[in-house]
Amino acid sequence: MDFTVQLLSWYKQHQRDLPWRKTVNPYHIWLSEVILQQTRVEQGLPYYEAFVYTFPELKNLALADEDAVLKLWQGLGYYSRARNLHHSAKTIFFDLNNHFPSQYREIIKLKGVGPYTAAAIASFAFKEPVGVVDGNVFRFLSRFFGIFDDTSIAKTRSVFQDLVNELISKQHPDLFNQALMDFGAIICVPVNPKCEKCPFQEQCYAFQNREISKLPVKNKKISVKNRYFHFLIIKNQEKVALQQRQSKDIWEKLYQFPLLETKNNQEEKTWQQLQNLYPNDNIKKITSNSIKHKLSHQQLHLDFYEIESNELKTDAFFVDKSSLDKYAFPIVLWNFIKEYFELKKN
Repeated sequence: MDFTVQLLSWYKQHQRDLPWRKTVNPYHIWLSEVILQQTRVEQGLPYYEAFVYTFPELKNLALADEDAVLKLWQGLGYYSRARNLHHSAKTIFFDLNNHFPSQYREIIKLKGVGPYTAAAIASFAFKEPVGVVDGNVFRFLSRFFGIFDDTSIAKTRSVFQDLVNELISKQHPDLFNQALMDFGAIICVPVNPKCEKCPFQEQCYAFQNREISKLPVKNKKISVKNRYFHFLIIKNQEKVALQQRQSKDIWEKLYQFPLLETKNNQEEKTWQQLQNLYPNDNIKKITSNSIKHKLSHQQLHLDFYEIESNELKTDAFFVDKSSLDKYAFPIVLWNFIKEYFELKKN
């Protein structure tokens, strides 16, 4: 049986029941695709539902305050996705007269929209026959066709893109792309793929040659950088100091406690720096062991210090403790805040 026909036949029986597949609204489809970048469906679904409820139309998102968008995104990580989503919503609403671009070549011009997301929107909302290429597709097709090109190299994407564009159903490009992704997510998974349930066993290069674990090829190694964050909970009666991260770094535009970052974790030097900053104030370390928080390319080591002071040495500002839940924090900070201030209330 033809590959495309067989894949669509499998999808008809096994497709996942997802809300963004029940609409051709490009805004909702775009929203789902941005949320699902670097995010599992199970984790992303409640965020999708919250965004659609809070910002039912693109206009609502475009006119929203950035802090509100980031607060709703809190916990999903990769916050540049939310900032780019908001930026492009404003571009569509203000610059394109609230008309969502309907062709791949125009969709990909939106900030934060790459080839995969543009292809998904173009095919799902407008039935343009352009194939999606993501991790699921790399994995499934590299195993099926025996493609050993290194997927960590940019030019390899064009190899897969050309292949998918050749295979895609011109009549049902939306269903074909969804089928590709679902097959990689349900059957051809990274570890212990469900080959016993795979209808492509007889044609699959990796299965027939016992090379499933070798594909896809990805030789690039991720270099992880250690960073040491010392957060200062500066309190003045019922107020606590916050600052907003502005630099082009992790957590841009999110809120945090005033921060002292050091190159290593030498506690004695850290104490000396803190005492130089706040010579007349009582400083108490809260964390006995650093809280570790792993990002894709960084390992964070977080410590927290409590300081009673009415002085702010940075661009920080005081807010009422009771209003902390109105600010968007990195999830590791938000989890600490909930526990720390609930303990204090008790």
